Amino acid sequence: MSGIRVGFIGTGVMGEPMCRNLVRKHDGQVTAHDIDPAPLKRLAADGAAVAPSIAAIAEAADLIFLSLPSGREVRTVCLGDDGLIEHLPAGRTVVDTSTAPPALAREIEGAFAARGIAFTDAPIARTRQAAIDGTLSIMVGGDAALVERLRPLLAHIAQDVTHCGPVGSGQAVKILNNMILFQNVRALAEGLAIARRQGIVPETFLEAVGRSSGDSFALRNHGMKAMLEEHFPEGAFPVSYALKDLDYALDLAQESGIYAEGAALVKALFAHAIENGLGARYHPVIATLIDRSCPAGPEEGTP
Repeated sequence: MSGIRVGFIGTGVMGEPMCRNLVRKHDGQVTAHDIDPAPLKRLAADGAAVAPSIAAIAEAADLIFLSLPSGREVRTVCLGDDGLIEHLPAGRTVVDTSTAPPALAREIEGAFAARGIAFTDAPIARTRQAAIDGTLSIMVGGDAALVERLRPLLAHIAQDVTHCGPVGSGQAVKILNNMILFQNVRALAEGLAIARRQGIVPETFLEAVGRSSGDSFALRNHGMKAMLEEHFPEGAFPVSYALKDLDYALDLAQESGIYAEGAALVKALFAHAIENGLGARYHPVIATLIDRSCPAGPEEGTP
């Protein structure tokens, strides 16, 4: 896909560094669009072109990446009035790196295919630092031949690219990945809270667990870099976004006839965090609620 014109819609927390890596590494034009002018100004300084509208980016790009907050925005940008479906000619490609319901991915793919537009769902995993470094993990759902053609572009933003199956399967894998991660984060928070009350130095606790069978991505990133430092900024992946992804996972569980009890417990804790005004903070902030909650926990008691 050397030299093709690339578009990027959604230059937020993850989208901006992803777009920047495409600008720096791709040998063709990269055009960005967002409702917030601030990241567009920064990307323009790095060499990106800026499109003032969806219609303009549809005209400027052969392939368009999406990085949007939720399925609602994905539906609007793709299928809404004045959306991409109204402006893209046959032969173009859309790659959705957002996290959205698998059923929506299949709906969009069907609508685009009727107009000769290719579509893949390619949600991302790992941290914002990974987005900056170009070392994300991407789980792709779509036609195998198309996925192979996309790999050189995806390699500009990701270290690992996994073809998970047909359209929708990338979203399913990503959503379940996040469900597992959020449960790991809760388990870490509970372990840390108990360790503190047993008089164990938190750093010592995490170092010991990190050298043992309890080691995990969540421990090395969310535990060491967020919980231990009590660093839960706004502008990172917030509780409100995590709850959205968890709701998608619980919907998949219900469709599958599975009662995901662990996920339901985490959802209750996320809801408790939002009730306490923490919805915009980095999602490991739930540790602060566990550490000060009564023995019954936030689902039954009060902090």
